[in-house]
Amino acid sequence: MMTQVPASGTEGAAYAAPDRPSPPLRRRSPALRKAFPYLLVAPALAYLLVITLYPGIFAIYQSLFVVKFNSWDWAGIDNYTRLMKDREFWAALGNTAIIGGLSLALQTGIALAIAYFAYRDPLIRGWRIIFLMPMLFMPSAVAFIWKLAFNDGRVISDLLMRVGIVDGNVDWLAHIWLARFTLIVADVWQWTPFLFIIFVAALQGQDQEIEEAARLDGASWPRIFWNISLPMMRPIIVVAITLRGIDITTMFTNVYIMTQGSPGGATETMSFFIYRQGFRMFNFGYASAASVLMLVMTVIIAQTVVKRAFHSGKK
Repeated sequence: MMTQVPASGTEGAAYAAPDRPSPPLRRRSPALRKAFPYLLVAPALAYLLVITLYPGIFAIYQSLFVVKFNSWDWAGIDNYTRLMKDREFWAALGNTAIIGGLSLALQTGIALAIAYFAYRDPLIRGWRIIFLMPMLFMPSAVAFIWKLAFNDGRVISDLLMRVGIVDGNVDWLAHIWLARFTLIVADVWQWTPFLFIIFVAALQGQDQEIEEAARLDGASWPRIFWNISLPMMRPIIVVAITLRGIDITTMFTNVYIMTQGSPGGATETMSFFIYRQGFRMFNFGYASAASVLMLVMTVIIAQTVVKRAFHSGKK
């Protein structure tokens, strides 16, 4: 007896095994679908709240007391009124503004100049990663390097003597502006790459058609950069400067390692003032009040700068 072989094509399909019905898809409830994105970010949000919100609330609470180790005496706003009359607080605030402002201005100018050449020059563009290397070092290591160069090792003084600028070793901590200069140099050297990489990214993200049209009209690259690129980069520049400015207000490592606030407190920034009040004089409530005031002033200034930069022009 011969077995019939099914034909190919549509006739063979009749002999195929029937498909099994697929199981029904489970659908999430509408409430779960809405809550699912929030559940994904909940761990990160909880972590941020723990490391930012709790310390802030605790600092505000502690600033209302006179704290000496385990002794907590209610003070109300006395710590804040004392700060308003404290010359050392205002001096530290002024030092932070001077050192931070000069450092930020130099970083912005140098970063824009390097970004200008790194964006156009193929040779510099290929070595762009070198400009980022200072930012990869630990802040404490950078502070020790520049302390060795300026103070302990007197490397800078020796170089200046060799080129005939000075006659002897320079005591960088004996003069107010020289001590401030050491902090500015260390900060500019390490954190200029932060602004540089943002500015280069802003240049690369611009509309190339606008630049090409200006070039066809006969505009040189410096004129294109000054009249077209910089206005287009303005919001990004403002945000980058704001972020860097907020970070400069917390300058502590360089001051602690290089100058310790000398000479005569001329290099004592707000962070070092808070550290000295809290961990050397053990005035924890007073230090907390200073940190709260510094936070409030920083937020107000940053908010004002960003708001004006992104103002739409509507009255």
